[in-house]
Amino acid sequence: MSFSEPQIKVQYIDNLGIVAGIIDEISLVDLFNQLLENHPQEIISAGQVVKAMILNSLGFISAPLYLFEKFFSGIATEHLLGEAIQPEHLNDEPLGRVVDKLYDAGLMEIFIRVPLSAADRFGVKMDSFHLDSSSFHVHGDYGTGTDDEASAQSGLITITYGYSEDHRPDLKQFILDLMWSGNGDIPLYLGDC
Repeated sequence: MSFSEPQIKVQYIDNLGIVAGIIDEISLVDLFNQLLENHPQEIISAGQVVKAMILNSLGFISAPLYLFEKFFSGIATEHLLGEAIQPEHLNDEPLGRVVDKLYDAGLMEIFIRVPLSAADRFGVKMDSFHLDSSSFHVHGDYGTGTDDEASAQSGLITITYGYSEDHRPDLKQFILDLMWSGNGDIPLYLGDC
């Protein structure tokens, strides 16, 4: 009677299992699959690509897009992202396609839908909100300010002179607003004014 040695394949998940669990808990993959079109010939869905990007960015050692596939080598990719998903599926082609889809869908709408989905799932109270504005001054030539109205209508950040929190009225600035739920848990809006 002979015994064969078991074939053991070691893969790690580290903190990525917790992050993937939260993503699954709020159904983020399904949300992104609804917001972004999926082509039937794609091996990995847009939602799975976004999940992979989040895992990469919260994996303590993020990899640029051209090394994205290497980041997932040795990681339990099928366990984290879905059955039959391998590191080689996470190359620059699906990532670039999804980044384009995210831009086309409108990042502000996505930024609002994701936290609202999380707030709904976890029962975050939405009866009061906090709003904070921060100004950032800039150095350099950003035009004369004559196209500020056109910039505001196009959704671009307006860079102009105004009250300076930094006591630098000689520099142009832009202002960024952040609104979050009253108990401080969920950011709900990020925009310029």
